[in-house]
Amino acid sequence: MTTDTADSAEAIEAVGIAPAADPGFLQRYGATVEYVLIPGAALVGALATFGVFVTLYGKNPLDLYFYMYQGAFGTWFSWQNTLTRAAPLILTALCTALPAQLGMVIIGGEGALLIGALTATSAALAMQWAPPLVVQIAMVIAGVIGGGLWITLSGALRQYRGVNETISSLLLVYIALAILNHLVEGVMRDPASLNKPSTREIGAANMIGTIPGTDVHWGLVFGLVAAIASYILIYHTTFGFAARMAGGNIRAAKIVGLSVGKLIMTICFLAGACAGLAGMIEVAAVQGRTNANLAAGYGFTGILVAFLSRQNPLAVIPVAILLGGISASGGLLQRRLGLPDASVLVLQGIIFVFVLASDALYGRIGFLKGKS
Repeated sequence: MTTDTADSAEAIEAVGIAPAADPGFLQRYGATVEYVLIPGAALVGALATFGVFVTLYGKNPLDLYFYMYQGAFGTWFSWQNTLTRAAPLILTALCTALPAQLGMVIIGGEGALLIGALTATSAALAMQWAPPLVVQIAMVIAGVIGGGLWITLSGALRQYRGVNETISSLLLVYIALAILNHLVEGVMRDPASLNKPSTREIGAANMIGTIPGTDVHWGLVFGLVAAIASYILIYHTTFGFAARMAGGNIRAAKIVGLSVGKLIMTICFLAGACAGLAGMIEVAAVQGRTNANLAAGYGFTGILVAFLSRQNPLAVIPVAILLGGISASGGLLQRRLGLPDASVLVLQGIIFVFVLASDALYGRIGFLKGKS
């Protein structure tokens, strides 16, 4: 065999090697494969476990999965319902995902959403004389500032008083809910709201419309833009590099002269701003006023979205759509299978447990390390 023929044979053999069997490929992309494989396996395991519970309830788990798909993605109406629910989930997930770059665990997105909704409503009611576009811009600004400052409180407590941000942000949720109930049932209450205390309506002219040709409101676009902008900020700017460096080793960040306190306060404000924007959207696109219906759990589901997406702002988008679809299928499961409406919340809890348990698998799967 000539040298040229031997070289050609080796080249053909090299091309024929499957990427998954190539140690070099796994060394380069093993971590990326992990970030897809492990959360996916956790999700499948959670669905299987939920199917076991449904079987014990006397229902066919295959029917469960079929109706979940139908309710989430089976028709155009289902897709629109799913995307509408995904919009606030994207924004509240960013409230957890952004501080995670600094090694912080913020779980107070629900509180920032409520404060953002309250401040946005206040701005709209105070500017009834203004043109709709001006009112909408004022609502966005008020919601962003309100939510941003709310989560900044957790950052400030962490930076200046050493208070754990996970505990403080969670407690701030209940404070936000208490403030909302106090104002809605007090000075901001609409006298016409008898059975369910609410504020006055912001006005039909000040509502945010739907994307042309769909029933999905513009909040979805807000969420997509926020997620993309967050990804660019974290992975393609010096600020994002500094934040990730501080999150990896805060002592090293201080040694090289980074202002860790400034990073914490800025990231917390941006995180809260995202959740506050979600609250504004819920008022301006769905509710039309502020009341207890705003405490729908979007902030808590956003935590699950952030963890399932491994705190990646871009990965938040498909995961939020998936979780939004699961939430949207709850009504169909109740009608067709007779399952309780809260069964979707049980599934979300199981998913969260599986995601947390699967965290121990990262870096421990031998065939993804590219070693022979």
